[in-house]
Amino acid sequence: MLLKEYRICMPLTVQEYKIGQLYTISKHSHQESQKGEGVEVLVNEPHYNPKYGQGQYTEKRVHLSSKLPSWARAVVPRIFYVTEKSWNYYPYTVTDFTCSFLPKFSIHIETKYEDNCGDDDNVFREDKASREVEVDYLDIVYDVFPDRHYNSAEDLRCFSSVRTGRGPLLEGWRLSTAPVMCSYKLVAVQFEVWGLQTRVEHFVHKVIRDVLLVGHRQAFAWVDEWYNMSLEDVRCFEDQMQVATNQKLQ
Repeated sequence: MLLKEYRICMPLTVQEYKIGQLYTISKHSHQESQKGEGVEVLVNEPHYNPKYGQGQYTEKRVHLSSKLPSWARAVVPRIFYVTEKSWNYYPYTVTDFTCSFLPKFSIHIETKYEDNCGDDDNVFREDKASREVEVDYLDIVYDVFPDRHYNSAEDLRCFSSVRTGRGPLLEGWRLSTAPVMCSYKLVAVQFEVWGLQTRVEHFVHKVIRDVLLVGHRQAFAWVDEWYNMSLEDVRCFEDQMQVATNQKLQ
């Protein structure tokens, strides 16, 4: 198992991002879906946990066979999907990814959101006890990501929000911008197959890093679209996107 902690800051508050997170996930899933490939929503319903209170449970199928590297496509079925189960007790969430074809493959992500610049080293204190965990700070403005995800309208070096007056973001923005919040993500990737474990686990972490970077860039780049939404508004948007995305996959 390969365990890493990612820290991704944004010029938002945790309370603001409660809406932004839901909006961004729904819109991004819809954009990334096409006929036969993308994110299929199976369940999206309220869920109660005795420790964390009221939350939302979602279950999705992520169809992505064409997005796999050539060496992976050689060993997986043409019809390939990953099951995503997520429990959202914002500002704490848990997400699990599994694959029925690869029973020894799993991804477990714990996320905690805090109003700070990513300087809290005790967020996952109990989870990281007695284990060395690499901490990776992601800069949504200046870190490199795949060219295919670049959109000039989402370039945060130039983007300025009309509704919030925030941006553009300059070098060193994480330590000089207010407000600022951080998504702390503890990610465990496990693939217990002899001869492939190290290669696959490192590859999956690279993919996850890119996804986190692009997703958090978009959350701020789309802020003017969701900033004035209520929770009821964004739940309605989720329902609309769920229908549209599932139709897109057919």
